[in-house]
Amino acid sequence: MTDLPTIAELRAKAQPPGLLERRSGEHWAGRLYMRRISLYATRGFLATGLSPNQLTGLMIVAGVAAGFALLIPGLPGAILAALLVQLYLLLDCSDGEVARYTGRTSITGVYLDRVGHYMCEAAVLVGLGFRAAQVHPTGYAVLGLAAALGAVLIKAETDLVDIARARSGKEAVTEDAVEPRGSALAKARRVALVLKFYRLILAIELSLVIVVAAIADALLGNLLATHVLTVAVAVIAGIQVVLHLVSILVSRRLS
Repeated sequence: MTDLPTIAELRAKAQPPGLLERRSGEHWAGRLYMRRISLYATRGFLATGLSPNQLTGLMIVAGVAAGFALLIPGLPGAILAALLVQLYLLLDCSDGEVARYTGRTSITGVYLDRVGHYMCEAAVLVGLGFRAAQVHPTGYAVLGLAAALGAVLIKAETDLVDIARARSGKEAVTEDAVEPRGSALAKARRVALVLKFYRLILAIELSLVIVVAAIADALLGNLLATHVLTVAVAVIAGIQVVLHLVSILVSRRLS
């Protein structure tokens, strides 16, 4: 592509009104800073001629590489993993922006995007478990794998709503349908949204907390902070699998 759009032209088409306001579709980091950065990267990707699906493939590589980076001991491994997760987020923004600008949106792209999210979340949790397993090889590695399985199950619970509705001939679920039918349950959900404890098992937030844990480990001269974090994410993932399933069943998503 020889004639590249200006940033304003690119924003108008690649970031349509309502994109940043999606409660369940846009990460806070995207709204806060990455969508501002991604337009410049997207303009560069348009110059290279990379397709949206190729960018999604690079996104998957960056996310999985973040998990492997955590095998590097100490603070360098933690920082590298956090940077790779940020690259993952950038590519996650840019692949859709390139698709919208060029009109090359596809079901394959949506599918690969979801696969990328599954793989990145799982890779970082598995990497954390093996990072903590330098002292107790079996226990912490199992906790990391268990947390990764929980994160995948949570995403599957969400995606299975669309599958169930599609097979029943219903339209895609609306954002208003996520509210529980009971007032008490709705209040409990709002409390959970305020506390946001579940975000600790998400790759973007977790990668930053891993850096903090690595700094604490360096100061303490051991892996205590990483061990505590690994146990915490395993517990949170287990609890969230159950709570998320219940929240779906008591909401209007399946009605």
